[in-house]
Amino acid sequence: MSQFKTIQDEHLPLWLPRLAAHRGPRFLQIADALQAAVVEGLLKPGDRLPPQRQLAAQLDVDLTTVTRAYDEARRRNLLEGRGARGTYVAAPKVEFTSVLDLSMNTPPPPDGVDFDDMLQQGLSQVLMGADNDLLMTYHLGGGSDADRKAGARWLAPMYGQLDARQVVVCPGAQAAIAASILALTQPGDVILAEPVTYPGLRAAATQFGRHVIAVAADKHGMVPDMLEEACRRHKPGLVYLNPTLQNPTTVTMPERRRKELAGIARRCNVRIVEDDPYWLLAEAPPPPIATFAPERVVYVSTLSKCLTPGLRVAFVLVRDLHERERFLAALRSFALMVAPLTAALATQWILDGSADGLLEGVRKEARLRHRMARDILAGRYGGAGDGLHVWIELPAYWTSAQLARAAEGEGIAVTPAEAFATGAGSVNAIRISLGSIKDRGGLRAGLQRLSQLLAGRPESFSAAVV
Repeated sequence: MSQFKTIQDEHLPLWLPRLAAHRGPRFLQIADALQAAVVEGLLKPGDRLPPQRQLAAQLDVDLTTVTRAYDEARRRNLLEGRGARGTYVAAPKVEFTSVLDLSMNTPPPPDGVDFDDMLQQGLSQVLMGADNDLLMTYHLGGGSDADRKAGARWLAPMYGQLDARQVVVCPGAQAAIAASILALTQPGDVILAEPVTYPGLRAAATQFGRHVIAVAADKHGMVPDMLEEACRRHKPGLVYLNPTLQNPTTVTMPERRRKELAGIARRCNVRIVEDDPYWLLAEAPPPPIATFAPERVVYVSTLSKCLTPGLRVAFVLVRDLHERERFLAALRSFALMVAPLTAALATQWILDGSADGLLEGVRKEARLRHRMARDILAGRYGGAGDGLHVWIELPAYWTSAQLARAAEGEGIAVTPAEAFATGAGSVNAIRISLGSIKDRGGLRAGLQRLSQLLAGRPESFSAAVV
């Protein structure tokens, strides 16, 4: 039976360390202590926990803190309620269909950040400070003045002080890319991109009747001479680049390469869409391409990859007034506006500093996960040490499609290189994402299974790869 039966009310439960202000939110400290006690066997399935009011009094915290701790422990499948009989340690749950998802590029949950509290406080501040009627009506101008100012602040690490009127607020980077295609190109036009690139570009281009043509890339990104030759041959409507922690290869273009590409855009009179979702996650990234040719570049920065996917907000820097109007007209043809409540929350977090704290937490967690991947995957690791993903070039005895099927058979989701290809001759590789599995233990298990797959051969997994 539980140890609690031998503990007097004035003493803390044996499994619970004393709370400390510097260890993060108190409810998470309690939930973490519960989890550690279950793992170590100090608490066993069927043990009864103290009533919430009793534990709150013992810890000298309010009842809400303990309630949130128990709720978090239930979310982790550690506890179960039995009505009037109380709360008990749950029996382990067997997940027969659990898939470890290494396919989706999402920011990892940062350690020590109480996201639920941050969300509640942010929404509370928005609702207290805003006209609720304005949060529930149409906005046609690419963001309110406050939203644009927040966008200028978000872009300040890249550009310094900006004119907020040049910033457009969009419902995510995909919408910004699609609007750029509609505003800057005509049906049948060519869009130049690297041989492997963000799949959303190809999806939007195909939908709008544009053609994506690959330009050769090397270890520093798109090759300048090849871009110039392709511009003269194809007269493209625009060039798409993702120069920082490129998706999927993780390449970050050095400053010299960025300047060369900006110079070609000027000489060939072509626009660049610079999709830069990972700049703020990178360690000392070079200045954006847009700083070298501001009149030729539409710059896109999304919150979804740095903070949370639920914030479908991207800030787009379009310097030219007439081009900005064309961009807004194109955007309104399929995505009238960012949901005002979502935009207001993003603005609140940016202006009150919450976004900076969350961003720093995501940075730290991502780098920790990259170290884990480097250790487990050893010589197969193809990452930059930061960002959200790893590019793994495969041994000759695996194709990326075979490896993806074998991984699926082992309960792991990965993305084969074909998903990113803009032309024939795609490299033999897969992309894995390090943030989509919420807990580190699950990520470690997924990486270990993947490492075992990479060490074997397809014939060892013949049922999965046929």
